[in-house]
Amino acid sequence: MYEDIKIIEAACDNLQYVQPIARLLGQLSSTPVEFNEETFEALTSSPSSRLYLLLCDGAVCGMLTLAHYLAPTGRKLWIEDVVVDSAMRGRSLGRKLVEHAIAEARTMGGTLMLTSKPARVAANALYRKAGFQPKETNVYKMNL
Repeated sequence: MYEDIKIIEAACDNLQYVQPIARLLGQLSSTPVEFNEETFEALTSSPSSRLYLLLCDGAVCGMLTLAHYLAPTGRKLWIEDVVVDSAMRGRSLGRKLVEHAIAEARTMGGTLMLTSKPARVAANALYRKAGFQPKETNVYKMNL
């Protein structure tokens, strides 16, 4: 078991995290995602996104993005791209990431949302246990 587990917010000068993030993205999505230094710098310098990294003894073993924006109906916050390294799953590390994001979101106020594929049984159980409730809606997607 790891001795030192912590969650940090990635900053644009943390370029050593680019490759570990790219590796995690390969575990998150079956669709290849190009993640490089330029993408990392754009993400970490964006005022509407926060990239949290889960470090286990200094190595990146998970991540989560918290995005936020203001709409006429109020502040919206989204948890995106939650992934824990496949070798580290089942140790409540995803729960630590989600709880951290919830605490950060509470400081901003608004409505916190996320989506998760029904096939991700463990992730869906985690979200329900954390207090999320299913919302009756359709999600539509358009790649531009």
